[in-house]
Amino acid sequence: MTAITSARGNTEVVNARRTESHDVAGIISLFRYFTENIFGRINVIYLLEKANLAVTLSNETNEVIAHAAFLDYPNWNIVDQADWESFLHENYSNEKCTPLNTLFMHLFVANDEYAVGCAPEIISFLLLSVETVELKDLNVKNSLGTCFEQMMCVPDSTIDVDFTLFVCHRHQHCPQLYIRKARVEDHDDLMPIFMHQNEILRETYGDYFLAELIEAQDEENHAVVCEDDGTAVGFMSVCSEVNIQLLHDCFDLGPFHGLCKPHPDDILKPVRDLFPAVLCVFFIETRSKKWPLNLERKVVGEIRSNMVLSFVHSLVHFSRKLRLLHSGAFTVGLLQGHSTGTPTLETDERDSFHPVYRGAVTAFCIQLFYRYSDKDFCIITVPHLVPEFLLIQNFVRVDPFSSSTLPHELYVFHRAGLLKSFKVRAATTSDTAAVEKLIKTLDLNEIILDDLKVFTRARRDPVSDIEYIRSHYNIEDFIYFNHHQREEHGHLYHFALNPIFHLYTKHFLKEILRLAYKSCLYYPIYPQPVEGKFQNPYAHSLTSALHYMVPVRPRRQIVYPLEKLGINAPSKQVSKDQLSYALNHINRKLMLEPKVSVNARIVVVGASDVGISFLETLIFCPHLKFNNLTLISTHGLPGKNPPDSKHRGFLINSHCFNDKDYALMSLCSWVNVVVGKMTGIDRAAKHVVVSKGKKVPYDHLVLCTGQQYEVPCPTGAQISELVTNREVIHHCKQRYTGAAPTNLFNLADDQDCSKAEHWLKENFINSHGNVIVYGNTIDIYCATHTLLSLGIHGSRIHLVQLPLSSNVTCLNNNAIEKAVKEALSKNDVCVYYDSILAQWNEGDHPDPITCAAFTTDSRPFKLQCSAFFNFSNKGVDYETFKAINDACLVYDGRLVIDNNFHTNDVTIRAAGPLTKFSNIYYANEWAHSNFSSKEVGFQLAAAMLNLFDPTLEPVSEPPEDMDRLIPMYKGCKIQGGILPGGYNYLHVSKPGIPTRLDVQITQPNYGMEIITGDATKGNYFRIHVNQYSMVETITCLSKEPFPVSNYVCLFGQHERVLNNLCSRWKEGLIKDLFSYFREPWSMAIYHDRFIDLKKDLRQILISSQAGGLQSLEQLVRQLVEGELTLPERPKQYLKRAFQQSVCRRRVEASILGYLHYNSYHLPMYAWPGVV
Repeated sequence: MTAITSARGNTEVVNARRTESHDVAGIISLFRYFTENIFGRINVIYLLEKANLAVTLSNETNEVIAHAAFLDYPNWNIVDQADWESFLHENYSNEKCTPLNTLFMHLFVANDEYAVGCAPEIISFLLLSVETVELKDLNVKNSLGTCFEQMMCVPDSTIDVDFTLFVCHRHQHCPQLYIRKARVEDHDDLMPIFMHQNEILRETYGDYFLAELIEAQDEENHAVVCEDDGTAVGFMSVCSEVNIQLLHDCFDLGPFHGLCKPHPDDILKPVRDLFPAVLCVFFIETRSKKWPLNLERKVVGEIRSNMVLSFVHSLVHFSRKLRLLHSGAFTVGLLQGHSTGTPTLETDERDSFHPVYRGAVTAFCIQLFYRYSDKDFCIITVPHLVPEFLLIQNFVRVDPFSSSTLPHELYVFHRAGLLKSFKVRAATTSDTAAVEKLIKTLDLNEIILDDLKVFTRARRDPVSDIEYIRSHYNIEDFIYFNHHQREEHGHLYHFALNPIFHLYTKHFLKEILRLAYKSCLYYPIYPQPVEGKFQNPYAHSLTSALHYMVPVRPRRQIVYPLEKLGINAPSKQVSKDQLSYALNHINRKLMLEPKVSVNARIVVVGASDVGISFLETLIFCPHLKFNNLTLISTHGLPGKNPPDSKHRGFLINSHCFNDKDYALMSLCSWVNVVVGKMTGIDRAAKHVVVSKGKKVPYDHLVLCTGQQYEVPCPTGAQISELVTNREVIHHCKQRYTGAAPTNLFNLADDQDCSKAEHWLKENFINSHGNVIVYGNTIDIYCATHTLLSLGIHGSRIHLVQLPLSSNVTCLNNNAIEKAVKEALSKNDVCVYYDSILAQWNEGDHPDPITCAAFTTDSRPFKLQCSAFFNFSNKGVDYETFKAINDACLVYDGRLVIDNNFHTNDVTIRAAGPLTKFSNIYYANEWAHSNFSSKEVGFQLAAAMLNLFDPTLEPVSEPPEDMDRLIPMYKGCKIQGGILPGGYNYLHVSKPGIPTRLDVQITQPNYGMEIITGDATKGNYFRIHVNQYSMVETITCLSKEPFPVSNYVCLFGQHERVLNNLCSRWKEGLIKDLFSYFREPWSMAIYHDRFIDLKKDLRQILISSQAGGLQSLEQLVRQLVEGELTLPERPKQYLKRAFQQSVCRRRVEASILGYLHYNSYHLPMYAWPGVV
């Protein structure tokens, strides 16, 4: 917030921010008669869509006071946008304007009273936001106060006399730092800066530690300060002794030539005695006054996380004034002919440390490279939990090895990064040799070269399938699609950039857009089903630029009844089915949008639905970049199944994620994967121990392992003694401690199912013997169907069901249970009820299992067994339990958490079926297992984002009574699969505690159920509408496949939205719900943006009307509370009030606008102008 004063003496407090879409009306209101004369005719929405940066000043009531828009080419179309640089150099005397340091103002409007004070504020915000801009050019007919100065034309200039060019230099508005050697006298200026960040330094070393550090300088250790107006405002301490071997062990330094000087006889494998070409920036805690320290392994253990960055971080962020000094691209002149002209090189007579630079904050590096002329790299190590500060935002982050336990990030800067004289241009045939040399070490070098040759021959871009992108991805989260021409969308195929120039990645991308006349770039990442093999032409070649792009969320697609729709079906570009890919995007607006780098090590244990949903939420945050996401999973990332595999039918489907969803996310691009099982947690050292002793360090640990089927433990009953269940029931809960038999299958995920399918094909299908399916969950039916579909005859399948632990069956629907029983009988599958495993192999060694004995409520029985599928006793894996218990995390049957996912360790969170709520909530019957796993994972991520997202409002403490309530999630729970008889099954229900269906129906407030078809005939469809006329349960059983994603959208809808479902049912107009929900009218309900339409309509109805009239919501409230006395029925009154209000026209306009804007998905609807 800044106060500006008008010429009349009035004061207004203003805030500078990036322009948002809701500012358009306020911006237009600031237009004056001379605005068009200066800037031309402006379409504000179009300009904001194409501007590289748009800045708005608003007051305390969020009223727009001023606005400016900046692009990277001149306005008024005086020159081609790709050729303005040569035009300026030919017509003006200043040759320092380059695409790297120049922006053009295309619009400036301001409140007349505050116009003079607004321009400096906008310029200050621009210089803070755009790190590389040294000069800001303005092509207008008059200047903006004292902010700009006129540029002089050369004598033979061809520029139109009606145009005048004005320029604003960074150095005229930002003070220049004075960089010099540190002196003991600087102590008093520097200590307040240090103490502002951390007092541990003074507590550890005393009041004069900084003076002692400055005095300890020698040939290998130096300290420099930057000062402004004679006051030291920044400090850096450097050491030239670096433990290169340690860095090689912990980080992938290959792209930087191992931080060693190139030599023809190079051995790329690091050797300890190589002379490093490195300048190391760090601060080590030590009692010794002698500086430097050699960064050996034993020293690393002494690094204090809150110390390492204290010096650099606190000083570089000293004040807003110091931030204004930041140019971001090391813009102080180093080489003759390449400097910006603003920094100056001076001789300081007060000390012998020459030269001294006046320039931006990054002039630190200039001073250091001059002092260490034989060094090529400057490096700095930063604790993971410290945000990136201004200086290292221009460094390159080095990827750590997965085995690295060093508690720091490594950032590297090469002296070549100081150069600013490079140029971006279109590739030509003559560049082939240079490109080949650049990419020769890349795996995809041949593919890149082939594509380069194709481009240089064709000299045009391939056609981009933008209709498919728009209809399948939420690209309109980032652009207004209608303001971009088809040819302005570009497909990025490859991106290769020398790592030492990584800080110019955004400039490179910005120039690509300008020179190619594009406004948007898209980069698809295709899945790679075959590990280790790249698949041309969908190979993944983009590396460094990916972090500057934003991942685009896929859109849920409508499953269209194409035959029924006929000519009203969507176009083939929309409805076609092609190989799925993850989409990444960048546009002009995003090019100068900052991303917050999060280096905190977030480790997720378990690739469950909760864990995947958590990771998905994090990676799709467009303004955050998580550098250290790690997933520990027994089988790695899911989604690697071949499309024709049948094994996915072994387990019931939660419909949270499928293989296509995994392809659309491309988690492998953002998440490090450690394949293994968690065996321990060291809370003191903050690392997870994985199989084979591997350690994975963390700053935040998220446990989402869920529950798995445990190896059943036989009761040991002797069936010869005719033992019954009553006598062995107390032995059922024992844990099996032996080695699991090789033909026993406990299926937990697709990888387990795939192995089981392969084993059956190799060892069972073509042999003799029986397969036993044991358990009482719905998975026993899915597994039985899968075994039948593999060609195993039903007489070889024995379905043994455990006694129920409650009175609720797994299907909880008598009609469906009857149909399944008939199908099992028809397929000759033997079913045994209320049976408990007594023995394997008559008590002998059970590997492999050859027979199994069971007790019942009457007589025991024994079955021959060649394969045993277990679906009984789901619980927490024993090794997971042991790791949790040994770490002293509170465990009470399950891992105990609070209502914000915290365990008793604040750095460890947990979610999903693994957990239970603490007893203080008195809600033991409720747990995460009662809710949608996908929603739980999303809420877990939302809770953690408060730690990292600076755009979020701080979380306020809940009221005293509210902190004892557990969260209740509203998303539906879904179960789907194929049951015996080939029945496609779907059950969608609200979260809750399971209750028998026949008991629910007897409740007075149950509502009504609508049923069509017969379960045994395979056309059963049941909908439960609750007392509030909302769809609460959907159950389908069909011989034919049906669109599951469509039917899930019906959950939570009012029956009136479903075309007056209840009244039509009562009138006998609905004979088949499957056909009813395939009719064209229902397609809009399945649309992914239908929920947005409902929110817009609700907002219309609750908003007050013009003239002070009450909103419909207020009328309804008065009716409910009895404040109105009506001569007619309330429903008729409200209907008449709606018809007479302006709300009706607004509602109609909103619906028609929704249908028109989404017509590519919904062409089956008509609106005015179409018919």
